[in-house]
Amino acid sequence: MTNPSLLILPGDGIGPEVMTEVRKIIDWFGTKRGLAFDVSEDLVGGCAYDAHGTPLHDDTMARALEVDAVLLGAVGGPKYDDLDFSVKPERGLLRLRKEMDLFSNLRPAQCFDALADFSSLKKDVVAGLDIMIVRELTSGVYFGEPRGIFKEGNERVGINTQRYTESEIARVARSAFELAMRRGKKLCSMEKANVMESGILWREVVTEVGRDYPEVELSHMYADAGAMQLTRWPKQFDVIVTDNLFGDLLSDLAAMLTGSLGMLPSASLGAPGANGRPKALYEPVHGSAPDIAGQGKANPIACILSFAMALRYSFDQGDEAARVEAAVERVLADGLRTADLMGPEGGSPVSTTQMGDAIVAALDASL
Repeated sequence: MTNPSLLILPGDGIGPEVMTEVRKIIDWFGTKRGLAFDVSEDLVGGCAYDAHGTPLHDDTMARALEVDAVLLGAVGGPKYDDLDFSVKPERGLLRLRKEMDLFSNLRPAQCFDALADFSSLKKDVVAGLDIMIVRELTSGVYFGEPRGIFKEGNERVGINTQRYTESEIARVARSAFELAMRRGKKLCSMEKANVMESGILWREVVTEVGRDYPEVELSHMYADAGAMQLTRWPKQFDVIVTDNLFGDLLSDLAAMLTGSLGMLPSASLGAPGANGRPKALYEPVHGSAPDIAGQGKANPIACILSFAMALRYSFDQGDEAARVEAAVERVLADGLRTADLMGPEGGSPVSTTQMGDAIVAALDASL
């Protein structure tokens, strides 16, 4: 039996630093758990532009389509701000998502008890929070045609088109229902069916798909009301499914409920490939943070938890994913904090490397 394959794309800024800590976790599983991966590494984003004149080389794209999963760090930085839009670092990430057809974006919002005081909401509102937002990623207003800035008479007009087909809605809905079946069997679909025809279709199709999942409690909510409810009492939700635009907004809102954007992983999943597994890209929610790159200040936890998501959703290793998550929780409970997690009381933050080493030590202690 061949080992599962993993393509690592560290990217720019703090990407290589946090990915170094993930490599420690991957190596630990090979040495201590007999779970080895065939790991390869390549370039994406600004570093790929520096080397090849493009944010994603065709050979790298081909490798991404061949492996079982891709793990990405971060892309971008001010160095590349003046590049033409077509070759900006972010275009490499968007190409990966589009050509891998990663239509289902999973954004968990989990609040570790040790960090409950970091949220801007009251502790009892967020403590123990564990929700998942499923965002449609490859259609909707970000991709619909017509789009652009046009001249009409004496002024310019900007146009973006919200467009969804039944099949595009159905496949992300099915992804969300499958996820709900593995969690609390509770799914809330969010749209704007009160003012948008695409929202009416979204609600109808999600309801139709839901008939195949009678065990899942399905509810519907307007997206603006959903935003309000997420800040009022987020623990009323378990899995939320929504479109590309609303998912972009709601997942960032949910991320900040936990108190730190630097803690959150994500997964982007596509249709099953020849091996039966979905094509998948895993990445931390945070950006490349060029202002702290190379200083050992970056928090590697989001990237480590992204690998945990890969264990769960690409490699059918849910117990081992939980082992990683428990190790992170143990380290935080012991009081270790990178610079982004330092509260007003101050203290001495640990470095990126020290946080990674502490999580490995916690994994050792779990055996």
